[in-house]
Amino acid sequence: MRELDSRQADFDQALTDLLQFQEAANKAVHQTVEEILADVKDRGDQAVLDYTAKFDHLHAETIDALEISPQRLQDALNVLPEEQREALVKSAERVRLYHERQLLSSWEYTEADGTQLGQQVTPLDRVGLYVPGGKAAYPSSVLMNAIPAKVAGVEEVIMVVPTPKGEVNPLVFAAAAASCVDRVFTIGGAQAVGALAYGTHAIPRVDKIVGPGNIYVATAKRVVFGEVGIDMIAGPSEICVVCDGKTDPDWIAMDLFSQAEHDEDAQSILISPDAEFLARVKASIARLLPGMERRTIIEASLQQRGGLIKVDNLQEAARVTNKIAPEHLELSVEKPRELLPMIRHAGAIFMGRYTAEALGDYCAGPNHVLPTSGTARFSSPLGTYDFQKRSSIIEVSAKGAADIGRYASIMARGEGLTAHARSAEYRLQGDSDD
Repeated sequence: MRELDSRQADFDQALTDLLQFQEAANKAVHQTVEEILADVKDRGDQAVLDYTAKFDHLHAETIDALEISPQRLQDALNVLPEEQREALVKSAERVRLYHERQLLSSWEYTEADGTQLGQQVTPLDRVGLYVPGGKAAYPSSVLMNAIPAKVAGVEEVIMVVPTPKGEVNPLVFAAAAASCVDRVFTIGGAQAVGALAYGTHAIPRVDKIVGPGNIYVATAKRVVFGEVGIDMIAGPSEICVVCDGKTDPDWIAMDLFSQAEHDEDAQSILISPDAEFLARVKASIARLLPGMERRTIIEASLQQRGGLIKVDNLQEAARVTNKIAPEHLELSVEKPRELLPMIRHAGAIFMGRYTAEALGDYCAGPNHVLPTSGTARFSSPLGTYDFQKRSSIIEVSAKGAADIGRYASIMARGEGLTAHARSAEYRLQGDSDD
């Protein structure tokens, strides 16, 4: 791990270098994705079937054969071991309760002249959810993407999940049942994204595509954006821990591991004003790492992108944190509420010594789909509001047309748009009777 000190002359540049991450543009991947998307748009179901056979070695005569029935989803939930089923259902309930508080509501107000203005909030009609498949098990991803959509009132959530060589993950199917997903197709890759974006005979076109995937899936989402909405293009997972030096160093080391184990590009950073504590955490890392199941990945992540940052005080820690704008931020300090107002940029903020980031990944309630790579400076976690649209409501009275029509006329003529001006001016006539 790189060790930085805020007092060093080149600290800002050193921090920038630590945070730097740019996924190499892969022209071959982009070209392949473009070809697949064009083919799906042209040949529909048959293209999806062909690519599913080619990439997933799963052969089917029709798309219907790749759809999982609601009963099979429910059966997957019912047969889970009791402890696992309880954890899944309780997590789903907590996620649902949290996201219900995010619901936007329509509103209106009436001006003195009778003009009514407002906003109508409506859900998206149909949403597509991409879920990684095969040996990877991401039931939490199903919960975090599907439940906010259903809470928002989305009528139909369509999930796609690859099952290479027919390898099914029952946890993912069980999560789909717990999240009230409407339809599930066992397809994946860029072809699944294309089917959702363009629609085929068997797979209806959606309004928005959400959910994680590999580089082909991420590239496909980037290409179809505009044809449909997407959640975000996510970068590697990140955690930043601010600690006053009084938390068990083993706890902090494991919190850093929890993100580093995602992949070699993940980033784990610890910030503290206590140099001795930083050394103790470093020792904990060295002692605990050999016993980790994903040791090789964690070690590579910490060596390439990990950081231990010494600052003068917690106020400076907040300043550094805001520059990082991390996906996950732990405030492992005595009085996190005092530090919270200083934090402007973070995807999710975990308060106090007992709030491990891992709780947020599964069952705390808030969404784990978060802005990465510094995008917390201008974006927010996925939420119910991402599945709702807002339409402006404008109902102008006759008196209102006379009053604000004059302003519109003046503005329009100033822009040289005389048809705009005359459209407003026509409503000015005869307003004296009102």
